[in-house]
Amino acid sequence: MKKFLSYLWPFTRKISSDINGILEITYINGKKVLDSANANYSYGSLQKVLEFGLKRISLGSVDNLLILGMGGGSIIQSFRSSFNFKGNIVAVELDPTVIQIAKEEFGIMESDNLKIVQEDAFHYAKNTNKKFQLIVIDLFIDARVPSIFYQKEFCSNISKLLSPGGSFIFNLGVNLEDENQLAQRVISNFAGQFDFQIYNDVNKTNCLLIGKNKKS
Repeated sequence: MKKFLSYLWPFTRKISSDINGILEITYINGKKVLDSANANYSYGSLQKVLEFGLKRISLGSVDNLLILGMGGGSIIQSFRSSFNFKGNIVAVELDPTVIQIAKEEFGIMESDNLKIVQEDAFHYAKNTNKKFQLIVIDLFIDARVPSIFYQKEFCSNISKLLSPGGSFIFNLGVNLEDENQLAQRVISNFAGQFDFQIYNDVNKTNCLLIGKNKKS
C-alpha cells in the first residue's frame, strides 16, 4: 500500500546519524531513496552518476572491486543487477547508521562475495594489503567530499591498491565551481602510469574522474 500511495505523495522517515546528521528515507514513485540534508546518498541521482562511470569501464576482467563510500548500497545493486557483476566486492563505509539503513531498508547484506567494512576509507586504503581491479571512490559527508581525499597520500594509496591494468572511478564532487582545476590537482597526485578522463556535469551535477593504470 505504501508503495502504491508513494506515486501520489512521498513518505519520508528521518534518522539521526552522528556522522551524517539527519538522513531521510523517502518512498517516492514506488521507490525508496536515501538522502542527507543537501544531497542524494543512494538510489536516486547518485546511482545514475556512478552508473555513467561504470559504463565507461570494462568489467569483464574485474574479479575484485573496492567501494569506498557504500552509502545505502545502490552502487552494489547497480553492479549486481544492471551490470551482472558476480565477482567479489569489498564495501567500506564509515557511518554505522548508514550500514544499518543499507541492511534494513535496502537489503544489502554480507555474503560470500560481499564484505562490508565499517571503517574510515582513508585508513582502509592506507592499511589494507589487498589488490583490486576496480575502485569506486564516492566519499561524501552531506554534499561535500572531505579534503583529505583530494590529497597526495590518499591518491598514492589508491595507486598501490590497483592491480596492473586496473581502474578507478572518483566522484570528485557536486556542483563544483572549479571542477577542472580540482580534477587536475587530483591527477597531479597520481604517478605517471595512469590515463585519465574527466567527465563534467554528469547528470548536470557531478564531476567524475576515471583513471586507468597503464601497467599490464
